[in-house]
Amino acid sequence: MCKKMMHYKRYHHWNKKGDVLVVCVDEDITTPLGLVCGNNHKKTKPKIYYLLFLCLISFSFFLAPQFFTSPHGFSLLWTICCERSSIRSDICVMKGDVRTDSASSRITLYRNNDEVLRHEKIKPYTRKWEKSVMDTIDELDLVVKGEHSGIHQKCDVKHDVPAVFFSTGGYTGNLYHEFNDGLLPLYITSQQFNKKVVFVILEYHNWWIMKYENVLSHLTEYPVIDFRGDKRIHCFPEAVVGLRIHDELTVSSSLMVNDKSIRDFRDLLDRAYWPRIKGLVQDEEREARRNMEKLVSSPSSETKMDLKKPKVVILSRNDSRTILNEDSLVKLIEDIGFRVEVLSPQRTTELARIYRVLNSSDVMIGVHGAAMTHFLFMRPGSVFIQIIPLGTDWAAGTYYGEPAAKLGLKYIGYKIHPKESSLYDEYEKNDPVLTDPNSVNDRGWEFTKKIYLDRQNVKLNLGRFRKRLLRAYYHSVANESARFRLQSQ
Repeated sequence: MCKKMMHYKRYHHWNKKGDVLVVCVDEDITTPLGLVCGNNHKKTKPKIYYLLFLCLISFSFFLAPQFFTSPHGFSLLWTICCERSSIRSDICVMKGDVRTDSASSRITLYRNNDEVLRHEKIKPYTRKWEKSVMDTIDELDLVVKGEHSGIHQKCDVKHDVPAVFFSTGGYTGNLYHEFNDGLLPLYITSQQFNKKVVFVILEYHNWWIMKYENVLSHLTEYPVIDFRGDKRIHCFPEAVVGLRIHDELTVSSSLMVNDKSIRDFRDLLDRAYWPRIKGLVQDEEREARRNMEKLVSSPSSETKMDLKKPKVVILSRNDSRTILNEDSLVKLIEDIGFRVEVLSPQRTTELARIYRVLNSSDVMIGVHGAAMTHFLFMRPGSVFIQIIPLGTDWAAGTYYGEPAAKLGLKYIGYKIHPKESSLYDEYEKNDPVLTDPNSVNDRGWEFTKKIYLDRQNVKLNLGRFRKRLLRAYYHSVANESARFRLQSQ
């Protein structure tokens, strides 16, 4: 599994207990709990909430005069606590008089003495294990200083709520990474603050803010800060540097304050996109009324009946991994009893429009790839059919199949046969590319990408695929009947 993980430039095999390394930067002190602050460390639980609690216990017995009370009611010292054992991301918490200095890539925590203590370095991006991308991420220096040691930065902007620092660099621009490496970890990390938090972004992109402004407005009440672009000294009572990530495209409720889950994140998406969707619906209704005025007759009974059929959305690709017999697939789906919409999302397509289409559908069909991230827009209980090209079995299940099931979708994987792949016409019938994709993947990510991701299309065996469609149809009809019964009660 770990070999396959490396080929897909992901990490999957991590400590299932969720243990983390906590390092509190201060004097070397062994606490009653056994947590050593300074050069030593011990493992503890993964929540920021517990991290702050441990910092309290670690220092309150020894340095009680230097504390303040947190919003959670804890008395916490002015120090830095970092978790570093996770393979996915580092995360540090600074509590006290925290001040930014973008010119020097520094965040300083001032405390009431003259000492200059050692500092921590952190790259606030959630792909820590992947050196090639982490080399492109800006690094921050986190420093604890005595109040009178050197130049004391003056606040240009004073905030009375905490800050969360993170990067939108790396693979941002790819939908999977935007959700998996960014939005979901941001949700996980910031939920404890109930929107009373300021987001400070490294590698800031205006287009990213515009694309996700609806979602961000449900995570924070405050304007987002461009760390590099805003040269002012911002002062905070607390800073969380880095984001916590649980698993692929999911939220683990056991690791969350108030037991939030991936369904809660999806509910947030509902709230975020509904105002815009409502506007789209009103625009369409006005257009429909104008069109109706040009028609003599009312909509046919056939059209009315059509709207009662369960709906399938095909996520269509136009580069690699396209469905070569898509037109025949559409006809088959309609013959079974569905109505069909073919959706071709582009990078410039407004997410609210895509959300509206998928949120109102019963089944989503697509070939493995980043666009499968759109399963997050489906209602729990609906069906997700993922077409799995040769050489992509592990990635398809790990990154989309398993997370979809956690969201509450009925997941159906369709693994193609070699004859359904365009590669069948390029290679000898006994070539490992067709007969043993794992051996090709073992040669490295560049081979996986070049052969199975960039050069492969699919021509579905509609007889085989029809069985999956029937399962989806019966599931959708049963779901609709159950909803009708509930509404009738």
